Amino acid sequence: MNVASGCAGCYAPIMLYRRRPWQEELAIIDKVMKSVSDITEPEEMVDAYWNGISELVPADDYVALSRRGVEPPEYIITRASRFTEHLNPWEYREKLPRLSGGILGEVAYADQPIFIEDLPSRLMRDDPGHFYLEGYQSLFAFPQYEGGKGINVGVSFFPPGVEIDRSFIPVLHWQASLFGRGTQSLVLRKQLTKALRDLDREIAVVGEIQRSLLPAKPPAIPGFEIATSYATSAQAGGDYYDFFPIAAGDDGHEGWGLFIADVSGHGTPAAVLMAITHAIAHTRPGTPMPAGSLLSYVNEHLARSYATNGTFVTAFYATLDPVARHLTFAVAGHNPPYVVRGGRLIALDGDASFPLGLSPDEEYREATFQLERGDVLVLYTDGITEAMSPPNASGHRELFGDERLGLALLAGPLDDAEACVRRVEEAVRAFTRGGAATDDRTLVIVRCV
Repeated sequence: MNVASGCAGCYAPIMLYRRRPWQEELAIIDKVMKSVSDITEPEEMVDAYWNGISELVPADDYVALSRRGVEPPEYIITRASRFTEHLNPWEYREKLPRLSGGILGEVAYADQPIFIEDLPSRLMRDDPGHFYLEGYQSLFAFPQYEGGKGINVGVSFFPPGVEIDRSFIPVLHWQASLFGRGTQSLVLRKQLTKALRDLDREIAVVGEIQRSLLPAKPPAIPGFEIATSYATSAQAGGDYYDFFPIAAGDDGHEGWGLFIADVSGHGTPAAVLMAITHAIAHTRPGTPMPAGSLLSYVNEHLARSYATNGTFVTAFYATLDPVARHLTFAVAGHNPPYVVRGGRLIALDGDASFPLGLSPDEEYREATFQLERGDVLVLYTDGITEAMSPPNASGHRELFGDERLGLALLAGPLDDAEACVRRVEEAVRAFTRGGAATDDRTLVIVRCV
């Protein structure tokens, strides 16, 4: 501790503030600890500290200095007992006094506690901090360290004739440092809370944009009934389904393309790649057929320009001739859809190929399936079949699985597509006991009437 020379010729009577009995100090400190235990605002923490410390030692005269965000030898006075207006230094920092040099400059950059016993003998009229120092006999300065540097410094002043028991000084330094770290933690917490809130708002916007890319409602296809369900595990997700109108061909039949995809990963990155997949599929020149050709087009663009670091997209795409009830489809690593017919499930696994985005030269071979009246085509993503039960006593968790999916579909009549969707949703919810989804869940039911 740096101690200046004594005040020669000072004959003013001395008022010595001695330390209280330890029981009283403990009670005061305990009261302060309780008062700060539920504080979340940095400014409230500082007020609580100064109010508490003033019960231990006279603390009516003070300044607080900060080196944060300024270059030496500048410093900012963030608080002062002589301020006529007390501003929140975290909200109005630009309005606070910025000084350079002088006694307060030495204190601000000392990186150690400072005790100046004879302040008048050192204070010059042109000192930048003269307004804050004039009229006091001594000062104590306690730095609050960050990385070993006294980024913030609390300074207490004492008028002529007032001294404190110096055995209390190390304890004051300790307390000031702890409260400084506590206050800085609240500042960081507040900044982090704001950053997370801003990020959450941005992710919500991403989710809204993503959902706007999905069909507003299923198309009306003569001879078919369609129902859908779409739920993300986060505010934004990577599942995607779509319907593409296909102009009449040589046979005069208009058709529809049925598309479902699942981007690897979750959250915003998956949502972005989902939007890219949507854009590529919709900008393919010409008619969205044959099925294998459209998947090849999307795959080439994803693999060459967008899918990096091992990301990929599983997909199933089928072209439907509603009049002939004929499906032509191709599979890109996606879990095979099912056709429910006569109490059994038929998998449309076809000739599956690699997911989209892994190899630009991958070919997607086609297969066909003849639908019949009463058939129910079930397109889904693995967020449904891989939904997990809560852990049992040994910590084991089960997957919902394809078998439970089939049981849910067959647990009621198949004459209502919406009812089929609801049965699957309720079965998954019951299986997971309402637990949070770990993956996006998409279901598309196409009933042949």
